[in-house]
Amino acid sequence: MADESSGTSAGSHRRRAGGTRGRRRKARPRRKGWRIAAWTATGVVLAGGAGAGFLYYKFNGNLSSVDINAALGKNRPENVDNGSQDILVLGSDSRAGDNGKYGRDEGSSRSDTAMIVHVYAGHKKASVVSIPRDTIVARPECKTPEGKTSPAVKRGQFNEAYSIGGAVCAVKTVEAMTQIRMDHYLEVDFAGFQKLIDKLGGVEVTTTKAIHDKSSHLDLAAGTHKLNGEQSLGLVRTRKAVGDGSDLGRIKLQQAFIKALLDQVKQVGVFTSPTRLYGIADTATKALTTDRELASVDKLYSFANGLKGIGSGDMHMVTLPVGDDPADHNRVIPLTEASEEIWTALRADQPIPESALKDGAGTRTGADDVVR
Repeated sequence: MADESSGTSAGSHRRRAGGTRGRRRKARPRRKGWRIAAWTATGVVLAGGAGAGFLYYKFNGNLSSVDINAALGKNRPENVDNGSQDILVLGSDSRAGDNGKYGRDEGSSRSDTAMIVHVYAGHKKASVVSIPRDTIVARPECKTPEGKTSPAVKRGQFNEAYSIGGAVCAVKTVEAMTQIRMDHYLEVDFAGFQKLIDKLGGVEVTTTKAIHDKSSHLDLAAGTHKLNGEQSLGLVRTRKAVGDGSDLGRIKLQQAFIKALLDQVKQVGVFTSPTRLYGIADTATKALTTDRELASVDKLYSFANGLKGIGSGDMHMVTLPVGDDPADHNRVIPLTEASEEIWTALRADQPIPESALKDGAGTRTGADDVVR
């Protein structure tokens, strides 16, 4: 996963565009990393392992970062000052290097998974909004890795923003959609996710139906399973084998897996085994790309520590309300009124209203409760 960050540090006060009401306190750093799965595991691990001074420089050297704040400058939604925080979490589908077995490397990657995590003031609850990767959105002008300018488009597939301009363009696109400033960015790729789950000892899930998907190398009977890294990756990538075969069904599986992972991390006892803790922390820091403000072990430790009270039951996970795109039935478009209800609530640090979800994507995929 990939890119950016600069400007306002994680400890600064915030103000956001669209009004004068504050929304964020001194933002304390906190934790999480891909499909929120790897993100959450990483934070918990670092919270336990950051104190080992002799490992500090090693783990610091593992981290990759992108200076998003410097790249985007001041042309962004304003920061607010009410204690909440927003994080864009991406999962990358690059087929380069260790990820080659999941498909042909075509020289670019896309954000296979995208979640906006809103942590409410007080850090006791969070809302997570998954954005279907094939959602058609207006994409702003972005810089390419070669330094060229990709012009703004009125209709672009959401995950192409990352493919065109990396993390910076992904963040810029999300901020244009939501008018919510992203305080942090976290990214994990296929190979890093798989290795991290293996280091954690796997994740237990219960499938209510059999799942057989050759594309994601997954073959599970109905019942309870302890998934290893390869199987976990297959589960969160599965699409055609569940529901209506769309990305919306896959998102349902990802959300169920994340909650199972959150519960599992609390049970694995990583802090009782220094050897195991070392392996997990080493793998986690290698798996992550962060914004510049989180690109050190001590900052990730603070970030994780600030979120340690949020469990699976404290996390409201929803999918951006979308409908079929009239111009392309293989794509979806945001339901304008319902989507704005969500963004308005998060800008005000309020719970997402149920009225915003009644006609949303999650009600028609046929993938509900496949995993619990």
